[in-house]
Amino acid sequence: MVSPVTGNDVGLRRAEIKQGMREVILCKDQDGKVGLRLRNVDNGVFIQLVQANSPASLAGLRFGDQVLQINGQNCAGWSFDKAHKALKIAAESRIELIVRDRPFQRTLTMHKDSTGHVGFIFKKGKITSIVKDSSAARNGLLTEHNICEINGQNVIGLKDSEIKDILATSGGAITITIMPKFIYEHMVKRMASGLLKSSMDHSIPEV
Repeated sequence: MVSPVTGNDVGLRRAEIKQGMREVILCKDQDGKVGLRLRNVDNGVFIQLVQANSPASLAGLRFGDQVLQINGQNCAGWSFDKAHKALKIAAESRIELIVRDRPFQRTLTMHKDSTGHVGFIFKKGKITSIVKDSSAARNGLLTEHNICEINGQNVIGLKDSEIKDILATSGGAITITIMPKFIYEHMVKRMASGLLKSSMDHSIPEV
């Protein structure tokens, strides 16, 4: 059976990728930081890291969000240095961003079988194989994709054992957010794995 998508599943609501653009207002913390690291991919500026408990985290920004404007300036074609500089020189009390929600990512909802599995194998966060006739297979999960979120909770930088624990303790329906490996690797380029683990916001988003 293909997993039905219902409006009452909290994991699904947390994971939902919204269409269109939205405005996000940020303030800097007492150190003058917003808690973002940016990266340029294909002439766009994307969020590479959201630090836990930072203004960016509290505003609901996520790994993979595309930043279209910073304080009214279009970011198309900018280097990440130019984007970081625009944040640095912005006023502390109000930074206006126009953001597109995670355009390179997609979500899939799967149901656990009687043994508690949804039917995929992963290594270092990357999906390596799909179990035949499993919920993962029926719902179109692909290999060579990296797991970014489980039920809306960011798992980038976590050990495989930690990701397995999150999967095991999730309910019967699991919504995962995935990104093609080649884009993911470009996004996290030059980022120390320790930084991804220690600094990335891994909290469970409120809905």
